[in-house]
Amino acid sequence: MRENNFNLQRFAASTNVMGTEGTINAPAGATTAYTVGMGLSEEMKTYYSDYLIDNAEPALVHDMFAQKHQIPANGGKTVQFRRYNPLPKLTTPISEGVTPEGQSINMEVLEATVAQYGGYVELTDLLILTAIDNNLCMATKLLGSQAGRTLDTITREVLAGGTNVQYGENAVPARYLLVGGQESGNHYLSVDAVRRAVRFLKNQNAEKIKGSYIAIVHPDCAYDLMSDPNWKTPNQYADPSNIMEGEIGKIEGVRFIESSEAKVFHAEDLAKDARVLCVNNTAGYEGKNVIAFDGGSVVEGELVGRYVLIGNTRAYVGANTADSMTLYTDSTKSTNAAVTCNDNDIIYPGEAGAMGRDVYATMVFGENAYGTTEITGGGLELIVKQLGSAGTADPLNQRATVGWKATKVTVRLVEAFMVRIETASTFDDQD
Repeated sequence: MRENNFNLQRFAASTNVMGTEGTINAPAGATTAYTVGMGLSEEMKTYYSDYLIDNAEPALVHDMFAQKHQIPANGGKTVQFRRYNPLPKLTTPISEGVTPEGQSINMEVLEATVAQYGGYVELTDLLILTAIDNNLCMATKLLGSQAGRTLDTITREVLAGGTNVQYGENAVPARYLLVGGQESGNHYLSVDAVRRAVRFLKNQNAEKIKGSYIAIVHPDCAYDLMSDPNWKTPNQYADPSNIMEGEIGKIEGVRFIESSEAKVFHAEDLAKDARVLCVNNTAGYEGKNVIAFDGGSVVEGELVGRYVLIGNTRAYVGANTADSMTLYTDSTKSTNAAVTCNDNDIIYPGEAGAMGRDVYATMVFGENAYGTTEITGGGLELIVKQLGSAGTADPLNQRATVGWKATKVTVRLVEAFMVRIETASTFDDQD
């Protein structure tokens, strides 16, 4: 038999180090090798910590334009944000040779309490021994993405709770009246809607960011807007060298940042096997605030706290059985809902648009509209626990973990500097 001897090291793509718990590949570009079982060097800890942050930051679209403050060290759980009130006009002429009275800058301090968020994955010794891939590197990448999306959502929800809201082109007064998917009368994101939002911000003297207002938009709404002939893509800018991450274009003095994480108001199905229900008044409830229905398997009490739409009437469900619901005008249950309906009318979920259609929030804002904590200043950290680090809780050195922890808070600083445009879209989750 002929023997072929190969030097396998000649074909190695990276440095291998054999530890007591197995062989781990050092990531490309790293100068120090490591093993999970023997611990990470300070250089490798820094590498993976930076890797986590790098994978988190692309998802932090909603944090990009915030006023950022460091997490306080040993300073309690509060972080301070500052806003300055504009100085008043001085319309009285000054007297010749007389120095007028000086002015003071009026600064308001807004304090917010931070909270912690985090998660981890577990790596077993057998996985570390047998896997081809660098699992620590992959876990760090996935955790970074998770951290970024989580922290981005926290900021997004604060922004989406702002008090200034515009329903399409101000054609309707409420979210549940926004129409989409019809032959006509749809309330999609339009240039006029953007123009109205810009008018609002200008009237509030909101300062621009890099010469423009900023909008965070969902791809579904961007689709509806980008067909306008006045839409400019980044390569059509007079100075295309200063493009922001995620920027897809601008119109009416607003630069648009696209994110699939932009806020969508989605109404869940009314039953586990049916999105909508059907009015069935044969039970003799006519004229009351109790509506009988059929069309889905509904558990008693599971609709309580939900809103439903019957025609253009939106009602709060105060109680429900398997085949009826008691409706009120709002969550106080103080007034019965005046619902006019007929047999076979459709009952839609009422937390979104007309007929339960998804409603998208496009956030338009100026400088210093909101503030958040600085991620790279101590707000996000990587935590690695080696095999056997749990002591007697891991007596056979079988489990290692890698995780992330972040300290975070977001605050709306000046409500007048932001407006939320709510619209339907050509697309819908139910399409």
